[in-house]
Amino acid sequence: MTHATLVTSIDESTGKTAITLALAQLAAEAGEEVGYMKPKGTRLQSNVGKTLDGDPMLARDVLGLDAEMHQMEPIVYSPTFVEQAVRGKEDPAELRETVAEQFDALAADKDHVFVEGGGSLTTGGIIDLTDDAVAEVIDARVVLVATYERPTDVDDVVAAADRLGDRLDGVVFNLVADADYDELETDVVPFLEGRGTPVEGVLPRERDLAGVTVGDLADELGAQVLTEVPTGEYVERFSVGAMGSDEALRHFRRTKDAAVITGGDRADIHTAALEAPGVKCLILTGGHRPSGAVVGKAAEKGVPILLVQTDTLTTVDRAEEVVRSGRTRDAETVDAMQALLADHADVDGLLGH
Repeated sequence: MTHATLVTSIDESTGKTAITLALAQLAAEAGEEVGYMKPKGTRLQSNVGKTLDGDPMLARDVLGLDAEMHQMEPIVYSPTFVEQAVRGKEDPAELRETVAEQFDALAADKDHVFVEGGGSLTTGGIIDLTDDAVAEVIDARVVLVATYERPTDVDDVVAAADRLGDRLDGVVFNLVADADYDELETDVVPFLEGRGTPVEGVLPRERDLAGVTVGDLADELGAQVLTEVPTGEYVERFSVGAMGSDEALRHFRRTKDAAVITGGDRADIHTAALEAPGVKCLILTGGHRPSGAVVGKAAEKGVPILLVQTDTLTTVDRAEEVVRSGRTRDAETVDAMQALLADHADVDGLLGH
């Protein structure tokens, strides 16, 4: 009898891939033959004329699997697919059948198949294949990944738990900031458990899982690096320098692990940003090179300056996308998540042991 565990999340970009693959690794270490499936491919990248999801490709590498991509990812949930589905060109019953068949083929010689949800819990609604529906099709237990930044986030956890019902094995809170940790442990976890929703883990926000390095950012944005200083610092957020210099300095002083994105001609903003310890790099837009004085000061402070040709709004969108999708890039990320789960979660509970 093959066990199936489906990992879903309330929002996108919550570390679902890393958690799915880390659980699979832990199960493999416990002696199980494991498989992986992502029925709805949502993190798409074009690859030699074929659009594929990066997550199953990573799973194949990390878990040493030889399953075919069409088995691991039977539905390529691309914008074109969604348009066709909305027009009634996709048959939900046929798609369910496809998912069931591919799951059975993958599970044939496995003890435990780990199934990654698409986007968020409700992705796939237009084809009647939200993650809770997928769990029903393949008879899976479900792990729900959630984040916690404000008390109202508990509303979403309660709604998702009710939707998943008896299939829910437990909730894992991921990317929890130090400031929110106590409130979560003291108030939120007892509240959820009091209403019958088990919380199996509270994972702290880890720098190398939550952000991207300045160097990665420069590569992804196609930026020219104007300084000769190390680019290994992590960036987790962006601050747009579009205000006056006094206000900018106050604003930058309150931020941490940030990249400031501003026009290359705003010397006042550049100077203010270089005064703030939480600013890890400057991204200058519009192809305007800053003054020699600014470059000199940045070099002295060890703050890299990246120059891009795009305008500020486009750059912000692209940079945020890099940080969002940069969470699970490689096997090291999965190993880091495995260590986090071992330290901060009930792994046996999550694996159904």
